[in-house]
Amino acid sequence: MGFSGFNQNDFDVFAVDGLDERMHELKERIRPKLEALGADFAQELTDLTGNEMYYHVAKHARRKVNPPDDTWVAFCNNKRGYKKLPHFQIGMFGSHLFIWFAVIYESPVKQELGYEWKKTSETLLNSIPDSFVWSVDHTKPATIPHNSLSKEELDSMLHRLESVKKAEILCGRTINADDPMLQDPEALKHEIRSVFKTLLPLYENSMELYEQKV
Repeated sequence: MGFSGFNQNDFDVFAVDGLDERMHELKERIRPKLEALGADFAQELTDLTGNEMYYHVAKHARRKVNPPDDTWVAFCNNKRGYKKLPHFQIGMFGSHLFIWFAVIYESPVKQELGYEWKKTSETLLNSIPDSFVWSVDHTKPATIPHNSLSKEELDSMLHRLESVKKAEILCGRTINADDPMLQDPEALKHEIRSVFKTLLPLYENSMELYEQKV
């Protein structure tokens, strides 16, 4: 099916009690929409990056007790998995939709990326729109607004990425669950497209470092 947008009922899925019950709702309500976005943006990101991009919808298969607080579709240039690679994400918590460029804890290139980005952190700071946000933990809904981020704070985040084994860094945009844009499929896809284009230099730079290492 084509992508039909998100509504409040979709976000309410994350308030459903019980692992089995919430997973049922996720599979019925959310996963088809993420699959549709995956199909759309895998091709767009292939065109944007010049590399074959594949999408991976979260299955939450390792969960045995606690229901997931978020879900997503991730995009990378590997058919088998995305967690070790710099990648893009579209996903949601109960409070908001997120659109990310992400380097998460399993990536082998975090140390190099933290080191390289620290050397040009002022340029990085100036290249990100004020409406964007950062995260240092993809499992938490909290974000750091870019428009309040100092160079010293960014340097600290990058130092942590370089030196802490479980560190992560994500940059992108969040959209509140009650934003009317989410119910307009074309407007939302236009915004996702715009965010991905803005984040493309971060992706390209991190992939250069990744390919040098592996």
